[in-house]
Formats: sequence, C-alpha cells, structure tokens
Amino acid sequence: MTNDKWLMTNMKEQIDILVKLQKIETESDDIKLKLSGVSEKLDFFDSSLKELEQSIADKKSLLNDLNKKYRSYDSEVQTNFALIKKSQGRLVGVKTNREYQALLKEIEELKIKNSQAEDEMLLCLDRIDETEKDISVEKGEYSKLKEKVSSDKETIMREVDYGKERLAALKDEWDSTSSKVKPELFKRYTMVGQRVKGTAIVSVKKSVCNGCNMNLPPQMYNELQRCDSLKFCPNCQRIIYWEQL
Repeated sequence: MTNDKWLMTNMKEQIDILVKLQKIETESDDIKLKLSGVSEKLDFFDSSLKELEQSIADKKSLLNDLNKKYRSYDSEVQTNFALIKKSQGRLVGVKTNREYQALLKEIEELKIKNSQAEDEMLLCLDRIDETEKDISVEKGEYSKLKEKVSSDKETIMREVDYGKERLAALKDEWDSTSSKVKPELFKRYTMVGQRVKGTAIVSVKKSVCNGCNMNLPPQMYNELQRCDSLKFCPNCQRIIYWEQL
C-alpha cells in the first residue's frame, strides 16, 4: 500500500472512530440532561397535588366558618323568637299606652333583627351549597390527578432506570471506542470539545460546515475530500470531515 493510500485509509478510520465517539458522547449528554430534570418534574407533580390539597383544605375551612355563622344566626333567631313571645305575653298586663307602645316597638325591632338574620341564613345556605359542590369537584380532580401523578412517576422512574443502564453501557462503549483513537488525535479531539463546549467533530456537506453553517474555501473542501490529514473549520475551529451525499 502506498503512503498516500495508507494515510487516507488510516485517517478515514480514525475519523470514523471519532464520529462514533461523538455520537456516544451526544447520547450520553442527552440522557444526563433528561435525568437532571427528573427531580424538577417530580417536584412539580408534588406541588400540583399540594396546591389542590390546600385549595380543598381552604374550602373546608370556609365551609366550617359558614356553618358556624349559620348556627350563630339560627341561635339569634331562636333567642329573638323567645323574646318576642315573652314581650307579646306582657302586652296583656300592660296598664299604660306608653308601655304598650314601647313593647310593640321592642317586638317590631326583634322581628326586624330576625328578618335580617334569616336573610343572612339564606345567604349562608347558598354559600354552603356552593362550597360543598366546589369541594366535591376538587376532590374528584384530586383523585384523578393523584392517579395520573402516580402513573407518570412510575413512567419517569422506569425511564430513569433505563437511562442509568444506558449510560453505563455507553460508558463501556466510550472506553472501548476511545482506546482505538491515536493518543495525539484523541488529545486534539478533547481540546476542541473543551474549547467549543460541545460537538468537537462535524461533517461538511456541499462545502458547508454543519457546526457553524459557514462555507469552506474551495481549496480546503477539495483537500477535505482526500481525507489524508486532519482538518479544522476556519470559522468554528471544529474538526471537520467530508460526508458523501
């Protein structure tokens, strides 16, 4: 094999290995990103449940207050009825017109108070009915949400388990693949990855670098197709390789 042919074959093999290595790293990074968001998702599920729980608790507290208010008005009405009855009984024994009028006024004021209290009782009953319906609806929503959250959590935890298993497999694959890269080439690949903080090696199609979408000079594109040496994009500085269409 001539030296040129050896360089082309050897470099192409090395580039193919780097491309495979990059794909392993990209998949690993994607999995790690998904795993890093698991805690936030679980917290969101829990906060959604707690928010609904708090809403139900608030409405139950309101319902309790409304029932207390209703009982208070009811007690007031009963007390006033007793006072009215007592005052009406006293009318028989009244000896002066002044006392008679005073008792009538007292009875009328008690009746007005009772009327107002009864109106408030009706308002309380309306709000009690409305609140009970709201609580019933939210309990139904809570039951459905709890079931969905439980199902979603199980799905997420299965994905977490799969992600961890896949990461372990990718780590083994990365170790095996990286060992096939020549030390100096691997060093340059690592340096480029650190510098660009991401994809270190990208393809070039129709003279366009897929890393930065810039056009390569014609001469460089022609040289790239020979695949006899390592090439870098003059714009983004990533390692580049020719990808046949």
